[in-house]
Amino acid sequence: MSKIPPPIAIITGGASGIGLAIAHKFVEHNILPVIIGRDEIKLQSVKDQLGEKVAVKQFDLGDLQGIPSLVSSIRQEFGRIDILVNNAGINQKKLFTEVTDEDFQRVMHTNVNAVFALSREVVRIMEEQKSGSIINISSMAALYGIPKVIAYSASKSAIEGMTKAMAVELSPKGIRVNVVAPGFIATDMSSKALNGDPERKGKALGRTPIGYLGTPEDVAEAVLFLATSSSKYVTGTSIRVDGGNAVGF
Repeated sequence: MSKIPPPIAIITGGASGIGLAIAHKFVEHNILPVIIGRDEIKLQSVKDQLGEKVAVKQFDLGDLQGIPSLVSSIRQEFGRIDILVNNAGINQKKLFTEVTDEDFQRVMHTNVNAVFALSREVVRIMEEQKSGSIINISSMAALYGIPKVIAYSASKSAIEGMTKAMAVELSPKGIRVNVVAPGFIATDMSSKALNGDPERKGKALGRTPIGYLGTPEDVAEAVLFLATSSSKYVTGTSIRVDGGNAVGF
């Protein structure tokens, strides 16, 4: 009796933090993650941890022209693409008036342009399959104003809008599109931002009803739900994994 092949999931920025937690969660549930990242050392570390249960692709998503070939190679190797998690992103903490045009465009290029280009190429394959699930990782920065992160806030607001438009257009074709919006999650990126700014950390925790930072695994659980048939009637929505921060006072 032939073994049923696992679903194939692309995870961008999957070699650390939230992306790595998602990769581990997928492996636990017999989903094969194809992790795209820039850092060869981090990618090799993931490969060492998960072995044949994961595939890694070193690629800079800023290279928009190379994305079609990347997606084509993944399809050729694995036969299909069932899940796309757009997790890779960059942030910049800077006073509004000090953000240069180049600063702003750099964040938007990675966080929006690359997400669009990669999603477009993957959707072409999912349309042929008549099935697929896309999960975009947003942020609480898209829901309310946070100082000193103007480009990041703009990029994540764009992701929320793109998700809704994609869901309306693609869901009739069997492709669901949703957002997971993490709150304050304990990762290397957030630690640098919060530990260096005690006032911001106190404010973040003070308005989080649960009272502590979330973990990457908390986000991974939400992504797993949206990636599988457990959420077959869920599309165009945004799930906040924030300990109640958005409704806290």
